[in-house]
Amino acid sequence: MTRFLFWLALAFLVLFAIRSKIRGLQQRARSQQQQQPPHPFAQANRRVEELPDAEQMLCCAHCGVYYPASENVPAKGHDYCSHAHATI
Repeated sequence: MTRFLFWLALAFLVLFAIRSKIRGLQQRARSQQQQQPPHPFAQANRRVEELPDAEQMLCCAHCGVYYPASENVPAKGHDYCSHAHATI
């Protein structure tokens, strides 16, 4: 019976030590994160909302390349990336 109590107490001590070690590491990580200066790209990430909307991309019916809709060459009911592909 004393062996059982000994092992039970030892198991509780080990679990307590592991939990306290994990808590200490988490607190240390939080304090280091608060002390670090902001990441240099953090400001850039905030400006994402200010960027204009991306232009719609179309797929060339001949070669399959995606290109901006402003460069579209419509012909024969399809979209092409260049006049050369539209005439083929």
